[in-house]
Amino acid sequence: MTMKNLQTLKGFRDFLPDEARKRQYALNIIRRTFELFGFEPLETPALEYAEILIGGKYGSEAEKLVYTFQDKGGRNVALRYDQTVPTARVIAMYKDKLTPPFRRYQIQNVWRAEKPQKGRFREILHCDADIYGSPSPIADAEIIAVSYAILKNLGFEKFKVFINDRLILFNLMNAASVPTEMHLSAIQTLDKLDKKPQQEVIDELSQKGLTDEQINKLFDELDKVQISPQLETVLKTASFLGVSNDDIKFLPHLARGLDYYTGTIFELVIDGYTGGSVAGGGRYDNLIQALSGINVPAVGIAFGFDRIIEAMEQFNLFPGKGKGVKVLITIFGKDYSPMSSFVASHLRTNGIATELFPDETTKLDKQLKYANKKEFSWVVIIGPNEVKRDEVVIKNLNTGTQESVKLKELVSKIKP
Repeated sequence: MTMKNLQTLKGFRDFLPDEARKRQYALNIIRRTFELFGFEPLETPALEYAEILIGGKYGSEAEKLVYTFQDKGGRNVALRYDQTVPTARVIAMYKDKLTPPFRRYQIQNVWRAEKPQKGRFREILHCDADIYGSPSPIADAEIIAVSYAILKNLGFEKFKVFINDRLILFNLMNAASVPTEMHLSAIQTLDKLDKKPQQEVIDELSQKGLTDEQINKLFDELDKVQISPQLETVLKTASFLGVSNDDIKFLPHLARGLDYYTGTIFELVIDGYTGGSVAGGGRYDNLIQALSGINVPAVGIAFGFDRIIEAMEQFNLFPGKGKGVKVLITIFGKDYSPMSSFVASHLRTNGIATELFPDETTKLDKQLKYANKKEFSWVVIIGPNEVKRDEVVIKNLNTGTQESVKLKELVSKIKP
């Protein structure tokens, strides 16, 4: 590949500093909120043995998207598709080291062999939170509450939590006499009712082998569905935990795409954002037992981080120029670089983000142009007169004003 056609693989991206900074801003809020709710950090490898990730954990449609290959040792391996199955392996492997109920959050990349399109990439960052070892609806409500708090803390004002119970969906299938082996496939089609016209969903159910009688019965039963006692408890507890009743809604056809969910399921959708749900999850009480034979109930959620960033851009939720302090220390010339270096260290020691211009041969006017282009809040200039008087010149790039201050007053002048 020549320099003229350098490019990333489709579905993979570079993040230049401006965008990377925005991602870090959002991640810091998400991480702080997870830890505010008592969740602990966890990391797992990018590669797993393929047999751990595939074989019925995600469902046949999702497993087609798992990157699998043989490594140089001839082992069948796979790239992490989500963080739930790898964490289930961790729970099974380290059951003697983890105190249940175990709360964990995980912020790492996952890989999916999807067709790249708006809001969908092949390498994506997932932010997960799960509670392992509790079958109680309190755990479900805690997951909903931390997810709700994250969107609030990121600055979103209007969004909805849609909630359902997989058991309701299975009962619907039984009421419509849908064969057991077709339940999961039919449920995944029902989940498309928000995205496709009802007739398209009916046609897809028919193509999958359901009779007209079964389809009609299915929709008749769907219209009559009542919320389950389990969900009632989840909703009441979530309300006590700060989730507004106006922001959470029972949606009886909500299914979520993965086969391992066994009970409560939920999605978070931001009003006015068309890229799809920004988070989703639910209860999956059988997954760890399927992996290891150990019965560990679990409930959790995964955030689609790229969609969150896109939505934050849409609603202007990132801090702009002048939010916070960032200082450029200029270098007047070679003889003054020691003093400039000392001032940079002094500001950093006091917790002020500071950049020292790294070339004493660059003229001062070019350093100032650099500061404006990079949108620094302050520029510090230290010339021969300032050195003699133990002073510095500070220029506020947001207001255009400048003044001379004593070095000992510098921190108090520019620290927010």
